[in-house]
Amino acid sequence: MIVTLTIQDIAFDKDTMGLIIDGKLIKVVLDKVSSKLKAANEFQRKFFKVSPSGYGIHWPLIDEDLSVEAILKIAT
Repeated sequence: MIVTLTIQDIAFDKDTMGLIIDGKLIKVVLDKVSSKLKAANEFQRKFFKVSPSGYGIHWPLIDEDLSVEAILKIAT
């Protein structure tokens, strides 16, 4: 079965990333997710693309790809 997720928003503060996925707020510590995102500036963090299925997120300016499934596992 293919699961489709809807990412409504992604926001950052200094040390965390917050995602709204299917209406639920998920927060993860950047140290646990991506050293590239932790080191990135605000502009680099805000420039991302979500895959059509909602399965992955890509930040082209820092060449970083994250799977939403992995983020959800880290957040729980």
